[in-house]
Amino acid sequence: MYNDTALLIIDVQAGMFSESPPVHQGELLISTINKLIRKARDADIQIVYVQHNESKGKLLEHGAKGWEIHPEIAPSEQDVKIQKYTPDSFHNTNLQAELDLREIKKLYITGIQSEVCVDTTCRRAFSLGYEVTLIKDAHSTWDTNILNAVQIIEHHNSVLTWFAKLTNSSDIHWLAK
Repeated sequence: MYNDTALLIIDVQAGMFSESPPVHQGELLISTINKLIRKARDADIQIVYVQHNESKGKLLEHGAKGWEIHPEIAPSEQDVKIQKYTPDSFHNTNLQAELDLREIKKLYITGIQSEVCVDTTCRRAFSLGYEVTLIKDAHSTWDTNILNAVQIIEHHNSVLTWFAKLTNSSDIHWLAK
């Protein structure tokens, strides 16, 4: 029933939680994503992790401690891992090829950073013809000089309705096959 569906987890990497300050409500974000992972595994839904890569010496340098997927949501062997270098999870990556290989048509999107990688990936997935659902309580960011994290998250939950259905994690009821 859900073999055309994937849970996409964008940039939930250890370094995002070691920054000062750490990502907004990071512990709650990890807990929410963990619940989604359990639901997805129970329903045999493909899980796709996206990792951002930065240049040598940066927090998310490939292979560095901060680059690793957060240990509380570590991928299993059947999960797909995608490496990216820009905010767009599709740009110059093998994400679309991996989704096509598995005949994925529906994406449930979570992750970090709401106004950058999450936003860009939602828009691109929509443009590529995927049925996109943004899980509105499963993405986060940091305060800026202009807006606080809550305002940024709420703004993107509002704006991205042009490109995605929005739902709360508690309203997702994938059923096991």
